[in-house]
Amino acid sequence: MEILITVAVFLLLVLIIMHNGLINKKNEVENVFAGMDVQLKKRYDLIPNLISTVKTYMKHEKDTLLKITELRARAMEEGKSNEEKNELANSISEALDNLKIAVENYPELKASENFIMLQESLNDVEEQISAARRYYNTAITSYNNAIEMFPTNILASFMSMERKQVFNIIQSERENINAGDLFNN
Repeated sequence: MEILITVAVFLLLVLIIMHNGLINKKNEVENVFAGMDVQLKKRYDLIPNLISTVKTYMKHEKDTLLKITELRARAMEEGKSNEEKNELANSISEALDNLKIAVENYPELKASENFIMLQESLNDVEEQISAARRYYNTAITSYNNAIEMFPTNILASFMSMERKQVFNIIQSERENINAGDLFNN
């Protein structure tokens, strides 16, 4: 009888440890996404200042500026899933890249002290977003491993835990940059 009670207590402890481990990983994913969200919010806060500075110089690139403004507004809406936020973040990255290309046509803008400061701030935020995305993908991978590997996968299925998607970059960010083109501008 004692052996049966000992085995039952042992199994209960193992179950509790696995359950707590799964909850820990789920919460880690949510926490890391919230950290990435903070960096995205910084970016969204910088965008109006950047657009305001650039607007006076770039009357011809109105469409690019409108697209960035519209994407920022959509990204700030409540109730978006993590996947929708990631897709909007990718779209904003692509639009900001297009803006950087357009800025090359405005030498006086590129020399503006305000623009240089905003550009440096945006670059810093982009680096922080990149670091947050790497950490997010690490947390997602750990979570996915936990819910897919035996024996925690059994408990995860009872808890209705589902696989989550890692953050993927947009196709244009995967392409090689032609350094020669950068020096010719």
